[in-house]
Amino acid sequence: MDSPVDISVMPAEALAGHVRELGALLHACVQAGASIGFILPFSIAEGEAFWTRAVLPAVAGGGRVLLVARCGGRIAGSAQLDTDMPANQPHRAEARKLLVHPDFRRRGIARALMTELERLARRRGRSLITLDTRTGDNAEPLYASMGYETAGVIPGYCRDTFVDQLDSTTLMYKAL
Repeated sequence: MDSPVDISVMPAEALAGHVRELGALLHACVQAGASIGFILPFSIAEGEAFWTRAVLPAVAGGGRVLLVARCGGRIAGSAQLDTDMPANQPHRAEARKLLVHPDFRRRGIARALMTELERLARRRGRSLITLDTRTGDNAEPLYASMGYETAGVIPGYCRDTFVDQLDSTTLMYKAL
């Protein structure tokens, strides 16, 4: 029987104490082929550095919210809501880095994280949420099933995680 999933906001103070576990989560996702801005080889130390250098300052500054999903005492997944938008886009937020550890996939964690991101965006007065995903990834139909619409596809947007080729990305949005 699967353990229940608990989703909560992780404040900056707590994030600093969970960098090792979050780095391992990111590492596992990249090793499994997630197209989230990193390519192989990718070390756990690089994963930890990402949380320390990129996410922690944004969360501490209040422009980003970090959600974590815990299952059986482990961090099973995370997602980020970026609300640090330009002055002409105060109505918009961006979903970033939806991660679910390969050991915890197919349990509804990604959907639960996205549902909570949307709730948080609404509470912050946002009426539009945007995201991008590698075209054809497993996340693309998830987003579509949650009401996200495709704005367009950019060919050759990013390097593939495993091989030296360029992949397309799909830009998506949802009116909240």
